[in-house]
Amino acid sequence: MLTTIEQLEALYDQPQERALRKEIAYVNEDYRAFIEAAPFAVLATSGPDGLDCSPRGDAPGFVRIVDERTLALPDRPGNNRLDSLRNVIADPRLALLFVIPGVGESLRVNGRGRISNDPALLDSFAVDGKLPRTVLLIDVDAVYFHCSKAMARSKLWDPAQHVERSQLPSAGEILRRIIVTNGGGQFDAAAYDRDLPARVRSTLY
Repeated sequence: MLTTIEQLEALYDQPQERALRKEIAYVNEDYRAFIEAAPFAVLATSGPDGLDCSPRGDAPGFVRIVDERTLALPDRPGNNRLDSLRNVIADPRLALLFVIPGVGESLRVNGRGRISNDPALLDSFAVDGKLPRTVLLIDVDAVYFHCSKAMARSKLWDPAQHVERSQLPSAGEILRRIIVTNGGGQFDAAAYDRDLPARVRSTLY
């Protein structure tokens, strides 16, 4: 078991200079292109109740570049657990990983978050007249791209590797098993799964 940084570093080569130089403290023209093309990102936060890693997605460019040191991420309807936002209030440090379908490289942004409910800002993110409850403003500390090795190893974008959804437990089956196991009574998994697609469509925004 490794217990020191020295033990860890002894197992690895020194990072190449270009791996370090690709990190900058602002969104330049190249990194802007990645953010504006990304329809999906993963938001990582930390707080007193633990860590959170949450998916975020919308039309490409859904994370707005306010300026080279500031991003804005609208909080669209979800499960209302508020895990990420609770964490940001307790500890503003966060990270975003932007992913673009078909592209090997991903983009990391490390920064600090602030939560706004300014009416004008919310209105600027309206979709079909529906506003987000809040907008997460991100003060950028570091931006850098990850090479394509992870995507290549996982074959993430290879259609031949896509998994049929029916091969996995459905959302209703997962909930039913948890509820019954924990003594929560009966749960109609079939009805839940039947109504889920319409419920998702009607609550996207």
